[in-house]
Amino acid sequence: QVQLVESGGGLVQPGGSLRLSCAASGFTFSFYVMSWYRRAPGKERELVAGIATTGGRTTYADSVKGRFTISRDTAKKTVYLQMNSLKLEDTAVYYCNAKSPSDTYNYWGQGTQVTVSS
Repeated sequence: QVQLVESGGGLVQPGGSLRLSCAASGFTFSFYVMSWYRRAPGKERELVAGIATTGGRTTYADSVKGRFTISRDTAKKTVYLQMNSLKLEDTAVYYCNAKSPSDTYNYWGQGTQVTVSS
């Protein structure tokens, strides 16, 4: 059974930091491209960051470049999103995504709420 379980969300003040984790199971983690998406209230879901199967290549939305860092630990089958210098507009539900290179398989976590508020 495929599972992506996110954790680490919460309430933080502007300028603060959070680290999201996504623990994967039920599939061969090292074969999958891992990404974080988010959906803010009233907006469409957007890609925040992605990391290649080997962890050597990453991609970021322009809005988070320089503030967020995605990483993966193959041994722990976990992907992380370190979020620094958080802004009000980072408030959203953050989702973990796993996609096979051929796009044959595409899995989603249940989401974790991140609220940036003073």
